[in-house]
Amino acid sequence: MPPSRRARVAAAARPSPLPLALAGGALLLAAALAWSPARAQPAPVAATATAAPVTAAQKAEVVGRLAEALRERYVFPETGAKVAAELEAKLAAGAFDAMGEPLAFARGVTDLIMPLAGDKHLRVRHASAPRKGTPAVFADPARHNHGFVKVERLPGNIGYIKLDAFIAPRSEARAVADKAMAQLAGADALIVDLRENGGGSPEMVAYLSGYLFAERTHLNDLYFRHPGRTTGSTTEFWAEPRGNVSSFAGKPVYVLTAGYTFSGAEEFANNLKALQRATLVGETTGGGANPGNLVDLGHGFSAFVPDGRAINPITKTNWEGTGVEPDVKVPAAQALDAALSRARADLAARS
Repeated sequence: MPPSRRARVAAAARPSPLPLALAGGALLLAAALAWSPARAQPAPVAATATAAPVTAAQKAEVVGRLAEALRERYVFPETGAKVAAELEAKLAAGAFDAMGEPLAFARGVTDLIMPLAGDKHLRVRHASAPRKGTPAVFADPARHNHGFVKVERLPGNIGYIKLDAFIAPRSEARAVADKAMAQLAGADALIVDLRENGGGSPEMVAYLSGYLFAERTHLNDLYFRHPGRTTGSTTEFWAEPRGNVSSFAGKPVYVLTAGYTFSGAEEFANNLKALQRATLVGETTGGGANPGNLVDLGHGFSAFVPDGRAINPITKTNWEGTGVEPDVKVPAAQALDAALSRARADLAARS
């Protein structure tokens, strides 16, 4: 899959998570790709002073470009055509006439197309929308330690990583990941906290997973539609064992989840759950499994249009719309304590 085809993902203002950046080659994850699932919308925000009202002609152009992208790119061709036709019909009927502010128009279009497609990644945003939380990590990865916001050894010799984004594993991000794992070398168990992780690169998902397995392991498949066609191709993602002193292969692993946990973070959790490699603790995740591309709609508007879908090699399904259910269900705020209790009990039973 050509690297140029992929710049996958992301989420809108906190508390909305960052969808999955899914790709086969180089992954460019930017805060500019910012979205949120329907159930985690931020409060309405007034347009900035520089965001002029949207004219009827501009709305028509935005809708036209979006409809074209849906027909040409959306992962499910029939659904894309259906949503595009309904969007054009609503425009002609005046459904967006009263939405003069850019953010209101973006929300109005999103509120129409997202439920029609049943796809939590499919949405429109305007450049004036604020970006916080997970998108901030992608805006300046180095400042946020490439998503590894906390790495520490907890009482009981339990390693803990708070990971707020899966940054594409280029040299700097790989070095940070390696340093984090080296810092926890010799720990008896590992907790990976994804409660504030809105997604990111499937390549980093695979890279980090390499520390958890002793053998090369098939994690996930991603199917992508070819633009303008009804067919596509599939890319496989595998964990390549690190095989060094930092490896947690064979040791207990716990993954903390919340309703905020989205997209690439959900993939990490779902992969390990399907492989029975980790115990998930917390809340059911946000439910976004369809990767895609950012489409420029003009006049400051853009849309994230999914052209792919995840396929777990074991279950042959994904988590779109349902989320990933934890093994131990507790409120997100209690997940760390619950995981620590479970880890200590599991380690005691092993000794």
